[in-house]
Amino acid sequence: MEIRVLVAYATKYGATAEIAARIGQTLREAGLATDVMPAGQVKDLAPYQAVVLGSALYMGRWRKEAANFLQHNEKALTAKQVWLFGSGPLGEGDPVELAKGWGFPKGLQAVADRIRPRDNTLFHGAVDLQKLNPLERWMFKNAKSAVGDFRDWKMITSWATGIAEALKQAA
Repeated sequence: MEIRVLVAYATKYGATAEIAARIGQTLREAGLATDVMPAGQVKDLAPYQAVVLGSALYMGRWRKEAANFLQHNEKALTAKQVWLFGSGPLGEGDPVELAKGWGFPKGLQAVADRIRPRDNTLFHGAVDLQKLNPLERWMFKNAKSAVGDFRDWKMITSWATGIAEALKQAA
């Protein structure tokens, strides 16, 4: 039986889309049929045995498209193997510690608990000041926040490899 995986994501400036693309690439290289698409464009979960859903994290919140996807597809997701990820913390160190308790949105926790994801992780993010609007640039500069690409591609690839191994074992 062919295992089909959906990697759905919500991003603002593209950094989370790039993480989703790397996860999809890793799953394909492991021999899994994988589609990668924005969460807001997903119409049907029926073809998939597994779903990886990720969102950029802004001040403790997921992007609206990912939150809506999780809430509107709760029933279907409870019947599938699901992995969740967030991206966003900037700087060096443990992304969970850097997020200061904002790792997964509290408003979505009850839904996630009912879906029972196999894992829910948080990756470092990236910010390019050139892509931000003037207000966002001002906020970053005044907050003295770290700026740059802090994504750990080795960690992301390792996490996706673990998903592939779990799906192959389950099949």
